[in-house]
Amino acid sequence: MDNLEEAIMPDHVFSFLPGSLHRIAAGLPREILETLQEIRIRESRPLEIVYDHDHAFVDAGGKISDNPAAAYRPSHQECLQLLDLLTDHSLYTFEEELKRGFITVRGGHRVGLCGRVVLDKGEIKQIKDVTGFNIRLAREMIGAGRSVLPYLIDFEAQTVRHTLLISPPLWGKTTVIRDLARMISTGEWPHQLAWKGKKVGIIDERSELAACVKGVPTFHVGPRTDVMDHCPKAEGMMMMIRSMSPDVLVVDEIGRPEDAAAIREALRAGIKVLATAHGAGLEDIRSRPMLRELIEEGIFERYVVLPGRKGTGRPLQVFDGSGFLQVKTPFDSHVKKV
Repeated sequence: MDNLEEAIMPDHVFSFLPGSLHRIAAGLPREILETLQEIRIRESRPLEIVYDHDHAFVDAGGKISDNPAAAYRPSHQECLQLLDLLTDHSLYTFEEELKRGFITVRGGHRVGLCGRVVLDKGEIKQIKDVTGFNIRLAREMIGAGRSVLPYLIDFEAQTVRHTLLISPPLWGKTTVIRDLARMISTGEWPHQLAWKGKKVGIIDERSELAACVKGVPTFHVGPRTDVMDHCPKAEGMMMMIRSMSPDVLVVDEIGRPEDAAAIREALRAGIKVLATAHGAGLEDIRSRPMLRELIEEGIFERYVVLPGRKGTGRPLQVFDGSGFLQVKTPFDSHVKKV
């Protein structure tokens, strides 16, 4: 996935940080900002960032080092202010998000939360005394899916095949599947195929794929794309099938039995499905019961194992539904068994 258009860093990316933390983050070197992935804020402990699959601690002036003793230490008051800004000054309205341990803010940025968990009859009621925040920055990379789409083409149906994208966290699954949705909706097919764009339905449970604000996408997801925002995946897929008649459904991070049932229903309705799952590779996801069932049923026609970041040496791998490694795109029928 080289030669991509520049990743977009929205102007508002640090708008939810309290003043002192905002100044520190904005003062990071440009080369760090361009690859920044996470800001990890822990009350009274060293401020940390993750960038380009490396990590460092940050001092009060925005300088990075490997020395935690030199790092800025966010105060209790700053953490209270951060939580207040993240919840738009209304903790009550974010009760469900707090139960799940994360909040998604404008721009599709997901903020993980840690603190004291309050239980009610053995179930999590809320996270109280929040003292840890992991701000995962969402980036829109136009072109991230260009190297993948040629492998997914179904010439006979003039669309894409049922596909599962696989990679560990922070390796670009969401970025790639978002761009695939954009290209399919726009009709940006490889090799100048004269096909029109398809109707795409995105189920965006965490508001990361389309980064909707009051239901309106702020990321480029295509002109023929409908988004079910902040909706559980299984329920959202069924709603989209009944109400919007999509040609292609796009859903991030499947894993529950309900997700599998909804995917099967989509296939029975003749709808193509693009989904993602956490995993190191195809064999890794076979160890998860729900995904193993879908594999054994032959639900997916393509499995895309995304490449690692620069320096990892891990290439893009695409398998068909029978476990064959696609060494070339469907524009060439040559495949070999692995």
